[in-house]
Amino acid sequence: MAAKVEIYTWRTCPFCIRAKSLLSSKGIDFIEYCIDGDETARAKMAQRANKRRSVPQIFINDYHVGGCDDIYALESNGKLDELLAAGNGA
Repeated sequence: MAAKVEIYTWRTCPFCIRAKSLLSSKGIDFIEYCIDGDETARAKMAQRANKRRSVPQIFINDYHVGGCDDIYALESNGKLDELLAAGNGA
């Protein structure tokens, strides 16, 4: 079963582009919520992301991974593939 990956982004955010690039390079399909200027959507994201309001915010199987640096840290530690392969998240 493929992991459910969700990412909150701004269209021109370089960190968002970089995080999406990593996921795409791994062949991972993801749901993108582009929240440019939408404070209601940003508030919803922050509620899910432990009050973090920066973008991107990434979720794998409803587990809050964090932002761009966090997903790259998981990748460099060899833990991202495990998380993506897990049927129920962390």
